[in-house]
Amino acid sequence: MPDCRFPLAALAIMAKAPVPGRVKTRLIPALGAQGAARLYAALLRKTGRALLHAGLCPVQIWCAPDTRHPEFVGLELLGAALKTQCRGDLGARMAHAARESLETASQVIIIGADCPAIDPAYVENAIVALMNGNDAVLGPAEDGGYCLLGLSRIDDDLFRDIPWGGERVLHETRRRLDQLRWRWTELSVLWDVDRPEDLRRLESLDLNGSL
Repeated sequence: MPDCRFPLAALAIMAKAPVPGRVKTRLIPALGAQGAARLYAALLRKTGRALLHAGLCPVQIWCAPDTRHPEFVGLELLGAALKTQCRGDLGARMAHAARESLETASQVIIIGADCPAIDPAYVENAIVALMNGNDAVLGPAEDGGYCLLGLSRIDDDLFRDIPWGGERVLHETRRRLDQLRWRWTELSVLWDVDRPEDLRRLESLDLNGSL
């Protein structure tokens, strides 16, 4: 992406192959395994396409278990670089993606594929916050986690022994940022799609072109 606005930043999208029974398992009671996988694929496609078309910075799709799924290949054809996630829990996988990205980039923005409220302006705000001297930026999620983590430096304490998937992820990450004595800031609170009650909000979004 040679003409992007922030060529020294990197966007890392953590994504799973949308295989039925492997993604959005908490939505299976409402949608079925096939429906949950189709929804995840649509969200991945929507997020990836929007951020690639925005031309903010180079986009990486960090894929699990590998890069071969057609949804990943489709985003590669639009300009994304495909990377394979390492083994380990979510913290280990994000730390690896961040560390590798920061070897060549000055800032890395890490997001998931299941937060339809993230748009290019939100990601741009995170990049600018890091360019303005912050070591980290958090995009809080309503469920007590976070939907975005931006970094200009890396420390494993941000990722080790975090209760991923629980309601204290954001609280614990804030605490550790303070312990590190880093300069950090937060963006506005967003919502993601994890529970059946979150599905009602999707009615206001146009996912028809992504399903």
